[in-house]
Amino acid sequence: MSGDAATLAAMTIEDLPAVLAIERASFAAPWSEASFRHEIEENAFAWNVVARDAEGIAGFACTHVVGDELMINDVAVAPSRRRRGIGGSIVRHLIEGARARGCRRAFLEVRPTNAAARALYAGFGFQEIGRRPRYYSDSGEDALVMAKTL
Repeated sequence: MSGDAATLAAMTIEDLPAVLAIERASFAAPWSEASFRHEIEENAFAWNVVARDAEGIAGFACTHVVGDELMINDVAVAPSRRRRGIGGSIVRHLIEGARARGCRRAFLEVRPTNAAARALYAGFGFQEIGRRPRYYSDSGEDALVMAKTL
């Protein structure tokens, strides 16, 4: 990972246009604006971050911190800025921040066909611990459940 300089910060409502553009470019079944607004404004468990580089918002993550667990719900990097280490910077920030918040384990779900995401997470020590059959409503694809002890 070469890692163009990206700064991580809390996601705000003002970030939504850029976050939504990245979300829609990244996923076949993107989250709605209402879902992001809920996570930012109403969900007490939510911890949402954006990665900014010289061009603006390059990526983001939406997570929940519940008790001593981090649940990584949504991570995306703008297609034009992938393979620059931004995804790794985001995941590293999440792991470090989760440890600082007292989390002992981190979890996520990923499509078996998303080789790039699976490799990224495996590089940080996430291991497959299970499957959720027919999890993705757009395709019926299973979700791989991955976890990491922090």
